[in-house]
Amino acid sequence: MNKTALQTKDLYKIYQVGDQKVEALRGVNLSVEEGKFIALTGTSGSGKSTLMHCLGGLDMPTSGEVIIDGVNLCACREKQLAKVRSEKIGFVFQNFSLLDELSVRENIALPMMLAGKKPDREYLEKLMDQLGILERQDHTPTQLSGGQQQRVAIARALVNNPAVILCDEPTGNLDQKTSGEVMELLHQVHQEFHKTCLIVTHDMHVAEGADYILEMEDGLIK
Repeated sequence: MNKTALQTKDLYKIYQVGDQKVEALRGVNLSVEEGKFIALTGTSGSGKSTLMHCLGGLDMPTSGEVIIDGVNLCACREKQLAKVRSEKIGFVFQNFSLLDELSVRENIALPMMLAGKKPDREYLEKLMDQLGILERQDHTPTQLSGGQQQRVAIARALVNNPAVILCDEPTGNLDQKTSGEVMELLHQVHQEFHKTCLIVTHDMHVAEGADYILEMEDGLIK
């Protein structure tokens, strides 16, 4: 029996907007086996970004549970939650979220330093080489193309060897050719590093390469 890498139980997220209560998530139950590559699709406002933020511990649900690699995020205190986010979850965002004042190498190593770990130069160089950015390690993000910046973001997501990689519209700011290259890279990462990957996307071309596609509508997975 395969291990469950990511799971939600009766997940609700309710926002108060003026006098109105908005149910962004309405009892989401989700279970993803270790090593799977999953695409999460849905129209704007369907709840997919809210679900992604709850899965990553970036936002807390109103009720329910989020379990990542056996740890219930909803039962964690803030300090423990930050540690779990750092060690068990890698993030890849649409806008790359790189720091312009840091070099490529420093951006990639940042999660290790924030976790109090000493960056392993040999490991970092191997990671950069595998992702095709080793020769750019001393450049800053502003000196890179969009595709190269996303490669740096993927390397940063992998640097602490997390159990789960969460990608929020990873090709949203890229042209079609570069989007294809980034998706090839993510599939390569999935296979070579044996990571569980969940990608939020509105692009069905991106979703089609996943092991399976989940569609959200009105705060629920269809």
